[in-house]
Amino acid sequence: MFIGSGTVINIIAVLIGSTLGVFIAHRLNEKIRDVVTDGLGLVTGMIAVLTCASITNPLLSDTLGAGWPVLIVLASVVVGGMLGTAMQIEERLERAGDRLKAKFSDAGSSRFTEGFVAASLLFCVGAMSVLGPITDGLGSGNEILVLKSTLDFFASIAFASVFGWGVAASVLTILVFQGSLTALGYVLGNFMSEVQVLMLSATGGLLILGIALRLLNIRQIPVGNMLPALVIAPVLVAIVA
Repeated sequence: MFIGSGTVINIIAVLIGSTLGVFIAHRLNEKIRDVVTDGLGLVTGMIAVLTCASITNPLLSDTLGAGWPVLIVLASVVVGGMLGTAMQIEERLERAGDRLKAKFSDAGSSRFTEGFVAASLLFCVGAMSVLGPITDGLGSGNEILVLKSTLDFFASIAFASVFGWGVAASVLTILVFQGSLTALGYVLGNFMSEVQVLMLSATGGLLILGIALRLLNIRQIPVGNMLPALVIAPVLVAIVA
């Protein structure tokens, strides 16, 4: 397989899953859709917990010292949220989603933007989203991204049955995010240590939890504004380590 094939497979899986989700959506009445949304929120919360669990990895405390992993996550989310709010990332993502919405047949769907943002975050946050493209870029195989593609396929069916074509549009985010990491992996090699990836995963898990809270209508957390935390966390790890 060629370098970058993992991201191509991931994009195809999300497109097929989204299409299936859209075509079964009309078969679901409002009560069933509510149940699907609630179930999706619960599963997203489970994924968030499993992703956050990387903070318990002994390698973090051994490298950074006891207590530091939690402090780094806290600092990353708080500072990243402040920067993201100042940069109006959530608003910019929504405007980008609104522009894309006009290009799809269901342009009147009010949930297009929410689906685009939620799916983009879910598909691009986590250890596999970082390790997979880097490994692929290094020429070490695309097995991680193939596994991720399988998970994203089923998730995209569930998401698209609720949010519509906004989920399919998230392949643009996958292309840019994972494609960039594949290119960086190819040019620079393994530029992040295992500790940095673990911390990035733990921080990303909190953002996924924010998505779960939004899906369950508990609180509309501006997750998009917290995206800078994913950059700040690895940097803080490098400083502390």
